[in-house]
Amino acid sequence: MTAHQPERAADAGPEPTAAETAHRGSFRRAVDVIDDRMGIKALAYPVPEHANNLTWSLGGLTVVSFVTLLVTGVYMAQFYSPTPEDANQSVRGLVTDVWLGGFARGLHYWAAQAMFVFALLHLLRVFFHASFKKPREGNWIIGSAMFLLAFLAVFTGTVIKWDQEGYEALAHNLDVAKLLGGAGIWFTPKLTDRVPIVERLYTAHAVIIPGLILLLFVWHALLVKRHKISSHPAIPKPEEEVPEPFTAHLKRVGAFGLVLLGVLSILAVVLPPVLGPTPVADIEITRPLWMFWWFFPMEEWFGVASIAYVIAGVFALIFLVPFLDRSPRRLWRERKISMAIATVLLLSLIAVTVEVWVNNPKGH
Repeated sequence: MTAHQPERAADAGPEPTAAETAHRGSFRRAVDVIDDRMGIKALAYPVPEHANNLTWSLGGLTVVSFVTLLVTGVYMAQFYSPTPEDANQSVRGLVTDVWLGGFARGLHYWAAQAMFVFALLHLLRVFFHASFKKPREGNWIIGSAMFLLAFLAVFTGTVIKWDQEGYEALAHNLDVAKLLGGAGIWFTPKLTDRVPIVERLYTAHAVIIPGLILLLFVWHALLVKRHKISSHPAIPKPEEEVPEPFTAHLKRVGAFGLVLLGVLSILAVVLPPVLGPTPVADIEITRPLWMFWWFFPMEEWFGVASIAYVIAGVFALIFLVPFLDRSPRRLWRERKISMAIATVLLLSLIAVTVEVWVNNPKGH
């Protein structure tokens, strides 16, 4: 070994072979060529150590669920007919006659619920650590908008399978739309008699909502890069953390994502979603998906109008969080009022959900 060559550390592992070095070099060159044209690396940012655990990777798992929805949704769209006469039967044919059709639908069904759960948990994590505070108020609003869109995506997906559950979900939608007057006309057949409302909701489900989520996600990612990942409120001197490359963070999220994809695949096979028969008008016999249970009993307790008020009130509170909790304190123990309000609201929603699960097993 010559004097100007540094000695290789004993624990550094074996030196890469010439073939491995050439392969790695060609891969990096390919990435650089793509980045020169597409600017992908512009989204990269340093990631502190505290953001590499599962809790701080919930946003990444939401993205994995969303990508799974896009892939399975594109596949299913080739066999779906968005008309009231054919919608239910086309879904049935997808399951029984199309290669991997039943698996794709099951994976889509469970990925939708995973996306909703991870988006909710991500919001709760950001709230708990007060990561929404100055200068990140705008990113909280964008994230809240994506959560609302995920909620609407699940609703429209429920309707367009056009079984009894979907029909009753649409009936509730029409009742709420009437309360909105002219502002709710888009959600009713009165907008046009040329395109069935099922087809319009399918357009919203397959094009409008995913498109808006993609746009907001890019905006969300750019703001994370601009403001960086927030420090952990329980770490006294977060500036001493040595950030890791963004690629290392992606590897961890990718590993979590592979586990998630495996779990969703098992659920798709073991617990495939049920498809009911073609709907019958003027009856209510089903219970919606669990993410709608927190306002499901309101109709029976206080009338149809209460559904609109509860949904609007809950999401308004979510959007207004940065403006209601404006103190610079970030530790949850020092935010007693905010934590108390959030706890009461969350426990109330959970209590209503459990009440529906126990006392209303089939619906109305």
